[in-house]
Amino acid sequence: MSDGSVQQGQSQPAVPLLEEQRVGEILAAVPERRHWRYRPRRVGTVWRSRTFRLAAVFTVLALCGLAILALVRDQTGTQGFLVGLGLAVLPVPLLLAAFRWLDRVDPGPWRNVLFAFAWGAFAAALVAILANSFATRWIATTTADPSNADTLGATVIAPVVEESAKAAAVLLIFLFRRREFNGIVDGVVIAGITASGFAFTENILYLGNAFGQDQQIGTSGVVSVTAATFFVRAVMSPFAHPLFTVLTGIGFGLAAASARRRRVRRVLLPLLGLVLAMGMHSLWNGSAVFSPYGFYAVYAVFMVPVFGLVTWLTIWSRRRELRTLAAELPAYAAAGWLSPAEPLALSSMRARGLARDAARRQYAVAARGSRAIPYGPGWSTGAAPGPVPGPAPWPSAQTAPQAVALTAAQVEATAKAHGKAAAQAVAEYESFATSLASLRLQARRGAAGPDFTDRELELLHHLWQRREVAAPALAYAAQAAGLLRPHRLPSPPYARPFPPHAQYGAYRNAPAPGPGPGPGYNPYLLPQQPPH
Repeated sequence: MSDGSVQQGQSQPAVPLLEEQRVGEILAAVPERRHWRYRPRRVGTVWRSRTFRLAAVFTVLALCGLAILALVRDQTGTQGFLVGLGLAVLPVPLLLAAFRWLDRVDPGPWRNVLFAFAWGAFAAALVAILANSFATRWIATTTADPSNADTLGATVIAPVVEESAKAAAVLLIFLFRRREFNGIVDGVVIAGITASGFAFTENILYLGNAFGQDQQIGTSGVVSVTAATFFVRAVMSPFAHPLFTVLTGIGFGLAAASARRRRVRRVLLPLLGLVLAMGMHSLWNGSAVFSPYGFYAVYAVFMVPVFGLVTWLTIWSRRRELRTLAAELPAYAAAGWLSPAEPLALSSMRARGLARDAARRQYAVAARGSRAIPYGPGWSTGAAPGPVPGPAPWPSAQTAPQAVALTAAQVEATAKAHGKAAAQAVAEYESFATSLASLRLQARRGAAGPDFTDRELELLHHLWQRREVAAPALAYAAQAAGLLRPHRLPSPPYARPFPPHAQYGAYRNAPAPGPGPGPGYNPYLLPQQPPH
């Protein structure tokens, strides 16, 4: 994209659009603070308490964690458990960092990440250990063939049980955190993190048992069973379990992007993904059972290509999210909610980072009372802005001669606090703008809920609160990233006194500019809700 101008000949969007000229009426219609968080479907009266739900989930996961800890420690011994734990934790940060990197465009909340990992590590692992052990013993007792029972357990029972247990976490977030689950990327991230937690617990068990074998036969070092197990599970195939469950996540992601009226498709796609995950898991487990070289053949011919294909699909989906910003947000720029440069900056990850850094530097400079130009040569900030209200008190020798002079460390700490708060405001602005574009795309597809108008109002309200902080930084970032033509440069950012960004905190009620709604105004009739 090289032109930041909004095309005048662009066709009008099919989804109703809120006009900036009626900002007083529109923002006054935003629900009260206690109604800003949209809650999932409730079952019974007890679940109306959010505290109770959180306590119930935490209690269940904690009990599962204690149970799985006791089971693994009983099978591996204390020393084996500690060795397995120390080795199994090594690939976890890399896996989590990779999935969070994929989710950079519209990152989900950390509570979903923690729930998914805990579910995989505790609940899914506990179900898998108990169910697999019971099924293997039942097959051995029924057929009187323990070796055949182990083979059937690894190739048939384990894939079905384990993938179903991991898919439960994706299903729960899909149902109860629906507004945070919008497409393929969300499904891949949640499924991958859940499987990473499951693999973490499973690796403790395998590595702990391998260490016990080494203790019995007296081997150590690179020729030990522990080293070989670690190489196969943590070096060669740390992505194995995430890759299986990601297929389920893709199915849920496609279902989330489908129109609400296509109910059969929304049910069949997750089931198809689950079946594919089970089949791939079965092939992977069976590769080491039926042939001594089957593991390497399946790894090279099947696992690596599928891993590359899934990675490409996820990155393509992430780029599609950025293209959605460039396609949907210009309508709001034409209505006056955004500047023409903002959709361009918001659709570029590089420009987003530049905007956050620019706001951090600029507000830090203002807090120090400096007249320096942090954006470098070529930019004129006009009158040097004075100190702005921020997280810490700011006595100044110019404005309060009687104030005690601050030390250099206090000045620097206050400047960093101001810069951090400004960068956070820009980051929140980017997140809300991404959610707004995603919501509008869902409305086009018929996947938006009946509360589309209320959600759009809330997102616009959050953008309006942070507009004076974020808009100039994004305009600068669009130019710095080369997304604008020279003849369409925006006005220099921060040419006027700085807005008090401390007043633009998340979910803080600020008075809406302009007059309030007139008599008989019904906020739910403007605009009309899109057809479903």
